[in-house]
Amino acid sequence: MTTTLTKPPADEVKRPRRPRSARAGGTLHAGPIAYVILALFTIGSLFPLVWTAIAASRDNQRLAQNPPPLWFGGGLFDKLEIAWNDANLGEAFINTTFVAGVSAITIVILSTIAGFAFAKLRFKGRNALMLIVIGTMMVPPQLSVIPLYMMVAKLDWSDQLQAVILPSLVSAFGVFFMRQYLLQALPDEIIEAARVDGASSWRVIWHVVFPAARPAMAVLGMLMFVQTWNDFLWPFLVLTQNGNPTVQVAVAGLGRGYTPDQSLIMAGALLGTLPLLVVFAIFGKQIVGGIMQGAVKG
Repeated sequence: MTTTLTKPPADEVKRPRRPRSARAGGTLHAGPIAYVILALFTIGSLFPLVWTAIAASRDNQRLAQNPPPLWFGGGLFDKLEIAWNDANLGEAFINTTFVAGVSAITIVILSTIAGFAFAKLRFKGRNALMLIVIGTMMVPPQLSVIPLYMMVAKLDWSDQLQAVILPSLVSAFGVFFMRQYLLQALPDEIIEAARVDGASSWRVIWHVVFPAARPAMAVLGMLMFVQTWNDFLWPFLVLTQNGNPTVQVAVAGLGRGYTPDQSLIMAGALLGTLPLLVVFAIFGKQIVGGIMQGAVKG
C-alpha cells in the first residue's frame, strides 16, 4: 500500500517571520543599554575638555586642593584674555593656520598621486618601494630632528615658518592610506575607459582619480591638519615665542616663573583647542558622509 504525499498550497506555507527591524527598509532601534553606553563614552570624551575649562577658571591654590574642583569658577574669561594677550595667540593662530593648511593640502595632493601610482600602475620595484614607504612609518620622528635642524641652520631658516612647513609636506601614512582606498574605490575598468578615450596620465588623475578619492582626501586632509596644528617638538626647536610662533609654541611660553600659573596654562590650551573644535563642527558632517560614501563604493 502506497501513501501519496500532498504538497500544501503555497498560500498555506508558513514562512519564518523576520524581525521588523531586519526587514528591507526597516530601521534598527537602539535599546536603553545602548543609550547608556553611548552617554558614558560621550561624557568620558568630553570630560578632559570640560575640566580644562574648569581649571582655567580657578587659581593655583584651588587647583592644588584635594579633591580638585569639578565646577567652574568666576575667572574663566579673565584668564582667557590674559592668555590671549600674553602669548600673542592672534598671530600664532594665523601662523598655525597657514602652516597646517599648506601642509594638509600638499600632503593630500601628493599622497593621492603616489597612492594611485602604487595602487593601479605597474612598474618595476613597486612592491619594494611600497615596503620602504611603510618602513619609514616605523622610524621615530625624533631621530630626524638633528639632521633636520642642521639642514635648517645651513639654509638660514631658523625662526621662519618654512622651517616647519618643509618637513611636513609628505606623509608615508598619507601614501599608504590613499593606496589602500584607491585599490577598492577605483575600478580598473574606469581607468582603461579613460585611456581608450585618449586621456593622458595627468588627465586621468585630475578627472578620474581625484573625484573618486574625494571622500578619502577629505578625511586625510582633516587628519593632517589636526596633526600639524598639534605638532610641538619640531616647531618648538626652530621657532621662538617672540618670532613666528605656532599655537603650541606660544602656549608653551605661558605661566613661566618660579610658581607656574597652571590656570593660565590651561586657558592657553583651551584657546588652542577651540579652533579645531570649530573646524570639526563645520566640516565633521561632510567628512563622516565622505567616509560612508567611500565605504559604500568599496
